[in-house]
Amino acid sequence: MSKKAAKPAKSSAKPTKEAKPVKKPVRKVLPAKPDKLAPPAKPISASAREESDLKRWLREHRITEVECLVPDMTGNARGKIIPAAKFSHDFGTRLPEGIFATTVTGEYIDEYDEIVSASDSDMYLRPDAHTLRVVPWASDPTVQLIHDCYTKDGKPHDLAPRNVLRRVIERYDALGLKPIIAPELEFYLVQKNTDPDFPLQPPTGRSGRPETARQSYSIDAVNEFDPILDLMYDYCEAMELDVDTLIHESGAAQLEINFIHDDPLSRADQVFLFKRTIREAAMRHDIYATFLAKPMENEPGSSMHIHQSIVDAKTGRNVFVGKDGARHSELFMNYLGGLQRYIPEAMAFFAPNVNSYRRLIYGEVSPKNVQWGYDNRTCGLRVPFDSPENMRVESRFAGSDVNPYLAIAATLACGLLGIEQKLQPTAPSTGYTHSTGFELPKSMQDSLEYLERSEALADILGERFCKAYVCIKRKEYETFFRVISSWEREFLLLNV
Repeated sequence: MSKKAAKPAKSSAKPTKEAKPVKKPVRKVLPAKPDKLAPPAKPISASAREESDLKRWLREHRITEVECLVPDMTGNARGKIIPAAKFSHDFGTRLPEGIFATTVTGEYIDEYDEIVSASDSDMYLRPDAHTLRVVPWASDPTVQLIHDCYTKDGKPHDLAPRNVLRRVIERYDALGLKPIIAPELEFYLVQKNTDPDFPLQPPTGRSGRPETARQSYSIDAVNEFDPILDLMYDYCEAMELDVDTLIHESGAAQLEINFIHDDPLSRADQVFLFKRTIREAAMRHDIYATFLAKPMENEPGSSMHIHQSIVDAKTGRNVFVGKDGARHSELFMNYLGGLQRYIPEAMAFFAPNVNSYRRLIYGEVSPKNVQWGYDNRTCGLRVPFDSPENMRVESRFAGSDVNPYLAIAATLACGLLGIEQKLQPTAPSTGYTHSTGFELPKSMQDSLEYLERSEALADILGERFCKAYVCIKRKEYETFFRVISSWEREFLLLNV
């Protein structure tokens, strides 16, 4: 449940008094990435200057290891850790494309031979120099680099989530438009849990006591976890992550971090890297940070709200703003109409796991519909009150468990379809919209059926990618359904 809206246009606005502002600790461990590192050229045929600059920087800063990262279908980091000396002699690396045909449990999908090439060939990886970051928790000087995946003939690999997002962005580029994104990401701190059969519990803070009451926006509740959060800020500063404000949410030890608005790919990268960062900071204090959408039975779920606007690529003007006194532009209404029309078909990207639907169906403030309204948090689509240049829409569907690349790609795809098809939204809702009923798929199985039938999303996101995604998530659902729960043993064992 988000209470503070990130801004989709550059702003000097200060955090509200309830929010905990970002601290500015002294940069630690390693210097930042070089200011004049040449940006990557075309895939595979990267310029000699780019390669030379990166190798030289690694040598000058005595980097010993390079983490070559590839975001997988779940949004976790796959890849290789390479000694820096070897990396400098072997610029780039390879991974089997089968990593994009495996489930969260590590199983291969039943349709593996249909999705992956018959030869089970390698993908060619190239580092994106803009993603060069230090690894501040490493014991030896280490950097991490997000890599892009390509086929052997130099084409972007269509199963890689980062390329799926790029594919959508290119459709906007063709129209002279540039999307702007600002994510708001919620997560829980929980006691270290090594037994999956044991329910998660809130951790104890500095006072030695766990939270037992709702603490929305409480400064003192945030300060209970100052040692973890101070370390998190240190790590974020060293990694140049654009975190904005931190607040305490309504759940026990539930927090929300907001990111400064920017282009979609960089925001997805930031969320991807932040999840690694806060997990590491928490584990240093013997606590877990979890992005499970509904981690505890009696606590609220966690979301990733996505604030989105579009600017003219040439002028930088927010194209959602109306002209001649109009509140909104026609393009804004088309975008909103696209979200309303296609969000149900894209729900498998916003609720990617069986646990995701516990948040949606039983959450007190989780979205139940595709209604929209002005500053109305009971709507799935909220249009915050703000200045005209900050006109935007907040999509409230995604859980914190999403793959950020795919969730952002999906919401932008839905809006783009509305622009292309000149769709119109419903009238804005002004009251309590949960009473209108449930307008979204209620289970993983239903969401996958919606996605499987969506020719429009397959066209934008990629037909092979959508098929692979459906196969992976269906396999995960089937694996989950085989598990006999403690509830079934407790209430059905001797009573049926």
